[in-house]
Amino acid sequence: MIKEIIVIAILLISTLSFSQATNSSPYSLFGIGDQVHLKSVEEIAMGQMGGALNSEYQLSFTNPASYGSLNWTTYVFSGGNKTNNVNDGESEQTSSAAALTYIALGIPVNGNQGLAFGLQLNTSVGYSLIDQTFDEDGTLTEIDRYYGDGGTNRVFLGYGYKFPFNLSLGVELAYVFGSIDNNVLNRRNDVQLATQSIIDSKIKGTTVKFGAHYAQNLNEKLKLKLGVAVDLESTLKERGDQFLYTLVNTEDGSGFPIDTLNNASFTSTIKSPLKTVLSAGFGEDNKWFIGAEYTFQNPMEFTGGIYEDIDFYRYDKFSNISFGGFYTPKMNSLNNYFQRVTYRAGINYQKTGLVINDTEINEYGISFGVSLPMGLKLSNVNLGFEIGKRGTTDNNLIEEKFYNFRLSL
Repeated sequence: MIKEIIVIAILLISTLSFSQATNSSPYSLFGIGDQVHLKSVEEIAMGQMGGALNSEYQLSFTNPASYGSLNWTTYVFSGGNKTNNVNDGESEQTSSAAALTYIALGIPVNGNQGLAFGLQLNTSVGYSLIDQTFDEDGTLTEIDRYYGDGGTNRVFLGYGYKFPFNLSLGVELAYVFGSIDNNVLNRRNDVQLATQSIIDSKIKGTTVKFGAHYAQNLNEKLKLKLGVAVDLESTLKERGDQFLYTLVNTEDGSGFPIDTLNNASFTSTIKSPLKTVLSAGFGEDNKWFIGAEYTFQNPMEFTGGIYEDIDFYRYDKFSNISFGGFYTPKMNSLNNYFQRVTYRAGINYQKTGLVINDTEINEYGISFGVSLPMGLKLSNVNLGFEIGKRGTTDNNLIEEKFYNFRLSL
């Protein structure tokens, strides 16, 4: 057990020591990047539904009250690959990015309590866009190249307590940190010098989440489960520097810095309002479960610094509705491996809250997955697959069709 904890600690430390190319979406340009689903591979495979779930040996990140049900020390790490097909109405392009998404450890305490801590990818930035301008004769006169990377991570500590009357309460504290680099390069024909704007920023802050979970027996086998999770209002601080350079305008697009036109520091705030998750479902323990989940939040607020003069995008209310479940034919089967496999599926529809050119950017997805047992023990390999669409080609915007593969051990 001690060796296992040491291995987890080493993985956490090593993860902090390098940055990842975690995204390939043009929509990650806005705000502090794409919000990563703060859920386990199993939850995402059920359409992101997880607030009503609890388990003796699996971690569910949606609701910290679920940690009170842990009876086994549980450690897990997960990674995934996202393939993105981008369509601007005239042409299509496909890109992909892989990332380590979370590492976590859950520890049962005294039979009715549980602790969980770990590191999760929180938001991700990764984009490369080119905007070309042509004259009446079709000659290319100007090129703007936008590219960026980075994002934020969160270190969290959660605690859950299970009361004798099937009620569990939990709390989670998290520290968010990270850095983002945004670049814009402008080149014009017959102009000796190009210009480049670089914005480097660092982000940090804390968040608090509370959760409650209740289970009620409907008969000898069937059980109703209810879950509520609330992220309290939080504020992240963003500090950074904005540079403006002149560069030699070369034909091959490479640039050599000549002079710094401007260098300014800035401070911004990102306010995240109260976020509520309501979840309910019913099923038979370790056999099957089906449920639904609704998440909603008022608009995020970005103020100060680089957000002061932005008028082409804003944030509206966020909401997400999910349906999903799982089925295990026979968890303790000794002679049929596939009867011990857990099968999952789900769907979800999300209003991301991002509004560009007065157009809402919405997303929907279909997901499914399996948990493959390792021998006759409780350990398993979780595979998750998701296909979906985000955005639209209306109003000169971009439509994304994504294909996600996730793996956790």
